[in-house]
Amino acid sequence: MAKERALRRAAREAEAAKLRAKRARAVARRQRRRALVVRLTPQRRRTGRLLLRRSRGQRAGIAVVTLVLLALVWFLVDDIALRMVLTVLGLLCLPALVVVALGRRT
Repeated sequence: MAKERALRRAAREAEAAKLRAKRARAVARRQRRRALVVRLTPQRRRTGRLLLRRSRGQRAGIAVVTLVLLALVWFLVDDIALRMVLTVLGLLCLPALVVVALGRRT
């Protein structure tokens, strides 16, 4: 009786070992396939940060031109309401003007 149980246990263990080996091969195959897909797909060139899309010189130019235009509005326009409207309008139009002047960088 003990020998029969030992034989059955050995058969179960052999079957479990085969199953573990099969699963390990499947996992390895899945990892190789995933690595191949990652290697072959093109990388996205997005920075994820809005400010990094422009160079430091471009950002400085945008800031300087904006400040100069706002200063001109505040020095040359007498009516305070018109100053405020032109300031808000200029700040709202700034992104579109930057894209038109410098191009869209993605």
